[in-house]
Order: sequence, then structure tokens, then C-alpha cells
Amino acid sequence: MMKRITYIALCLFLMVGAGYKAQAQDASECNVKYNLFRGDYKAKKYDLAYDNWLYCLDNCPKLSKNIYINGLVIAKDRYKKASEADKPAALALVKRVYEQRIENFPTDLGKLYGSYAAFMNSVGAPKAEVEALLQKAYDADKSRMGGKNIYMYFDMVLNKYKDTDVQKVFDTYDDVSEGIEQQKEDYTKKLAALKAKEESGQTLSARDKKNIKTYEQNLENNALIEAGLDAKISEISTCERLIPLYSKDFEANKSNAKWLKRAVSRMYAKECTDDPLYVQLVEAYVTAEPSAESSIFFANILLGKGETNKALEYYNKAIDQETDKFKKAKYLMRVAVEMNKKGRKSEARKYARRAIQNNPRMGDAYLLIAAMYGSSANSCGDDEFSKRMVYVAALNMAKKAQSVDPSIAPKARKYIKSYQANIPSKKLIFQKGLASGTPFKINCWIGETVSIP
Repeated sequence: MMKRITYIALCLFLMVGAGYKAQAQDASECNVKYNLFRGDYKAKKYDLAYDNWLYCLDNCPKLSKNIYINGLVIAKDRYKKASEADKPAALALVKRVYEQRIENFPTDLGKLYGSYAAFMNSVGAPKAEVEALLQKAYDADKSRMGGKNIYMYFDMVLNKYKDTDVQKVFDTYDDVSEGIEQQKEDYTKKLAALKAKEESGQTLSARDKKNIKTYEQNLENNALIEAGLDAKISEISTCERLIPLYSKDFEANKSNAKWLKRAVSRMYAKECTDDPLYVQLVEAYVTAEPSAESSIFFANILLGKGETNKALEYYNKAIDQETDKFKKAKYLMRVAVEMNKKGRKSEARKYARRAIQNNPRMGDAYLLIAAMYGSSANSCGDDEFSKRMVYVAALNMAKKAQSVDPSIAPKARKYIKSYQANIPSKKLIFQKGLASGTPFKINCWIGETVSIP
């Protein structure tokens, strides 16, 4: 009996030992194959990397995320080169890479599903399949979807619900807009830090320079996406449509701060502020969520009623209680816009400059000043030359806007083109007997000295 027990124990020991040895061999083989494929991948020899990479995909799916990050490049390269007969198998391989990564490394899913959706859309996959992936990206993390995917997702929701559930369309628009706004703030802060480093005389690394270009491009792309979203939502967000909708839902939502904030913001953006409902919404918003932002909206109402001093009290109180510089800049800019609407240009410029102090990359503040200068040309000049010199001041502001804020570059270029066409010509400068580069003081509320072009 004892011999039998010893024999069984010995067999078990040998089996376990063999198992460990096999596992060690497998792990060793995985590492060898992984390093081989990585070497070929880095040399961009994707065809040579393929077999060793596929071994890792089949046998060691949890070894490294690079199996999927690099593997996606290899699989997409294979799809691109495949003949028509081989396309289905190559497409299945790309899909497998996405699916296995989601299974084995389920992180940053908003970005991952968004990338998956964009690829499937690019290869003409069925609409339902692309939409399902976009929905998964949106549900996982809309802020990481990427601008083009956000646009594609919103277009899907708009087409599906614009005639049956317009509130869902508005809610989705607000969600994706907030996601883009958050991306914009993140990119702006990162860009500001690198620009400050550069302006202080520090040497930027190659990575820093690459990041500056990336952040600038992302900001410009986001601006284009925002413009596209605004163009789409404008089809259905008219005052004639908004007022009945919010009137119907007001009682059920008069304590819902999120709903009120969005309703007020949309009514304000679409200039539906003359309707009594707007006042109701703002007052309910202030009660539901006393905050800097709600105070700004309430101050707008006071300003509209002619209670300017009281409005300024609320504006300044709201601004003072905000500690985040980027949000403070946004509120200051909102006050600047309202002051300009009331024709109080000097005060509007003061608030715009304060916005710039809090966020030096706020191009919209420079563009507002540029627009106010441009609209003052006739009143701030007493002859053709002095009137055209006002456009020089406007041009300077528009150029500054473009240089500090890539997100408004397309808009800034339009301003620059317009003002450039109106500055004094060489002939006019000659006729005045003045030299290029000479300082020239602009009168009236502008009070700035600029150089003759």
C-alpha cells in the first residue's frame, strides 16, 4: 500500500513538474516571439513581424498591450495590401485585434470603441454595426471618443430622433459639447504650459515641440467639429421650437439644476431671451444651483431690465467667487459680450482684457476687441487716413487671436482678411507725408498707439 502511495505521489510530482516546465517553455517562447516581432515592427517591416506577432496574439494574449497597439498597425497594413479575395479574412483579423484588446486590456474604452467605429465606417461596414460601436464608445467615455467620432455619433442621434424625441437630441448635443469643451480646456492648459516654458527661454525637447503641434491641431479640429455640431443643432433649435418644449417640461424640472442650466444656456445661445420663460428658467436655475454661472445669467436679466449697477454687482460677485482661472476667464468674456451688446465698448474691453489675464490663450477675447475696434472706425477717425488706422488696431488684435488660440484660427483668418483690406494703402500713407513704422495715436474710447503699416 505504501509503495502504491509513493508511486502515485511520484507521478503527480512529475506531472506537475512537467506542467511547470511546459509553462516556462511557453512563457519563454512568448517572450522570444514578442521581442522578434517588436524588432521588425519598429523597423516597419510589418510583413516580417506578422508570424511572430500572430503567435503572441494566439498564445500569449495578456503578455503586453503592445500586442494590440502594434498589432493593429500590422493588421491594418495587411488589410490595405490584401487582394479582394483576401479582404474578408484581413478585415476579420483587424476586428479580432480590437475585440481581444477590449477583452484583455479593457481600458480607455471610449477612445478604443471610437477608433473601432471609425475603422469600420471607413471600410463600408453596415450602418447598424458602426452605430453600435459608437454607442459603446459614448457609453464608456464620450470625452475620449475623438472629435470626428463625436460628430458621427451626434449625426446618428439627430437623424434617428429629431422627429420623435427632440429632447434626446438636445441632451446628446449638450453631452457631446461638454465633452469637447473639456477636451478644449485640457489641450489649452497643456499648450499654455509649453508656450510659457518656451517664452521663458527654456529649451523645448523634441517631444515638447511635437506636443505643441498636436495640441494646436487638436484645438483647430475641435473648433471645426463644434461648428459642425452647431450647424446641425441649429436646424431644430429655433425659439419657436425651444419655448413650447421648455414650457411643457418646466414644472417637472424646475428643481433640476442640470436641466435648467442646459435650457438657459440654449435659450441664451439662440437669443430667445426676450420671452418671459427665459426669466423663469434663470430664476429657477439660481434657486436650484446658486453658483457663479447662474449668477452671470441672472445679471444678464438685470442688465436687460436696465438695472446696470445691480447687474455689475452680480457679475463681479460671480467672477470673484470663481477660483478656476479658465472658468473665470469664460465668465469675464460673457460679461464683455453683454457690455458690448449694450454699446459699452470701453467696459467690454476691460472685461475682455481681464479674461485674457486669466487665460492668455483666449482668442475670442482678442477677436471681440478686434470687432469693437473695427466697428468704431467711422466714429474714431476724422478723415480717411485716421479711420483706416483704426483697422490697423483691429488687425493687430485679430492676428494676436490667431497666434494664441488655434481653436479659433479659421474665424480669425476671416477677420484678418477683412481688416487687411481696409488698412491705409501705400499711396494714402505717402499722400499724408508719413513714414511706415511711425507711431500713430487713435483717439476716442480706443486710445491706442499703433504703427503705420
